Amino acid sequence: MPADKPSNRMDSDSDDNEGQETTVLDPGEKGGLSSCGYCGKLRNLNIVELMCWTCGTWYHESCITVQMGKLMPFMVNYSLTCKTCSSTGVEIFKKHQAQNRDMCITALANLQQQSAKDGKNLVLFSFTRDIIPFLEHHWEALTTASRRTTQSWHATLQRVLMKEVDTVFSVEETGERGEPGPHHPFFSLIQSDLTLIRPSVDAPGGWRDATPTSSSTQPSGKGRGAKRKVPDASAGSKKNRSDMPAPKLHGYPVDHPYNKDGYRYILAEPDPHAPYRQEFDESSDWAGKPIPGWLYRALSPGGVLLALHDRAPQIKTSDDRISITGDKGYSLVRATHGVSVGTWYWEATIKEQPEGSHTRLGWGQQLANLQAPLGYDKFGYSWRSRKGTVFHESCGKHYADGGYKEGDVLGIMIVLPENEVSKKLPPTYKDKPLVKFRSHLYYEDKDDVPESLKNLKPVTGSKVIFFKNGKSYDEAFKDIYGGVYYPSVSLYKNIKVSVNFGPKFKYPPKNIEFKGMNERCDEAMAEQTLADLAYLVENEGKLRLDLYS
Repeated sequence: MPADKPSNRMDSDSDDNEGQETTVLDPGEKGGLSSCGYCGKLRNLNIVELMCWTCGTWYHESCITVQMGKLMPFMVNYSLTCKTCSSTGVEIFKKHQAQNRDMCITALANLQQQSAKDGKNLVLFSFTRDIIPFLEHHWEALTTASRRTTQSWHATLQRVLMKEVDTVFSVEETGERGEPGPHHPFFSLIQSDLTLIRPSVDAPGGWRDATPTSSSTQPSGKGRGAKRKVPDASAGSKKNRSDMPAPKLHGYPVDHPYNKDGYRYILAEPDPHAPYRQEFDESSDWAGKPIPGWLYRALSPGGVLLALHDRAPQIKTSDDRISITGDKGYSLVRATHGVSVGTWYWEATIKEQPEGSHTRLGWGQQLANLQAPLGYDKFGYSWRSRKGTVFHESCGKHYADGGYKEGDVLGIMIVLPENEVSKKLPPTYKDKPLVKFRSHLYYEDKDDVPESLKNLKPVTGSKVIFFKNGKSYDEAFKDIYGGVYYPSVSLYKNIKVSVNFGPKFKYPPKNIEFKGMNERCDEAMAEQTLADLAYLVENEGKLRLDLYS
């Protein structure tokens, strides 16, 4: 039978809920070190590792994007959903209240691993000399319960250990002469293979069956735990996971900071290539201190979509991130990927256009104002639905009679010959500060508009071309400023627009060699990797933890 959820009182005289489940597989289960599901490297028992409750795959804490606070190796009172199994493409983590037995397993596992690391290889540990001091020293990391002011919980804890002797724990109550010594009793885990320890919590909000066997249909884990709580859409609901609507946000946190007020926020992930990464993961000296930015890297999106963070907050984005709806005055959204050289194309379809609503489609740089129509400043070029006017720097000129309306499919092309900007690698942000927002880390980058305006230079031969339902309207702009341009849409009132970044277009341009924006994804990943590695090589010897502590 599944175990009841544990009591929040550790010093209670009742231990009815203890011993109802185990976090250690039966001795017949095969152990050993598996590989991390993200980086592919072997598990490391000296650092925190977490197991996904859905697929049973293990992950290094340093490879997980979501921030979980201070963690303890071999914790078992947690649930983790990895990126692959999560409906949003973002990890979901939740820590549950620890049972007395769970805390004892964590304590004994850590004591055993530390002994092995020291070359002593002890497996039996004194209840009074080892286990109690360990729990008291790591109390806040192990449980959310308040510290006990009396020692009555010692007796409760020992009773729990004795009750599970021969199932989870083994005990030595006397010495060789049959008499207890000053530090007896000694306890150990009955299963000494620490790779077989797994989380006691299965699904978020649920508890694992009592004693899974090798024939069990449940995923066989080998677990550890974490601390930080993250909102879980399925927790507390009686619906099955398959019954619940799943937002498909494609790997970006649902709650995130927006680019605004002169600051940009770039989602970060741990960089496995950064120097001293393992030392940082194994150290407990960094609690409450700023994390060096070079230990992380900018997360490269896995597909070209409309950005969630790089948009005006009033714009509503569909779950699949290919449709948007406006609200009130003009506001803007950019795509996740930009281009600086080559011929690139994407399409937009006007899905709904209530009376009085309009849109401007085109290309915008990162500094194009999100709370203004595209083409308002020097950083964008647009084509307006009303009258077919094109705009740059708030100057409009006639381009196509009649503009475009609901049901029309618009093609948006940019031609950028090689230029000064295209020869540079993208920024790495590794020298920028990291800020935490809702359990994720972001690089914070301050815009420098005056400096960027000074550096704008026209690129000879560059141009922007628009199409309507397959018909080309020739050049709308030529010799545009060099820079990184993103597919951009600005909306006025509640017009609805969907985008198509390829590879299949409704009206692909004829007699023109081009790339769909979908092809930019792999290119951007390669360029970002080169930029990150170049930064690490350039700063070799300077990136030391002792300089930041």
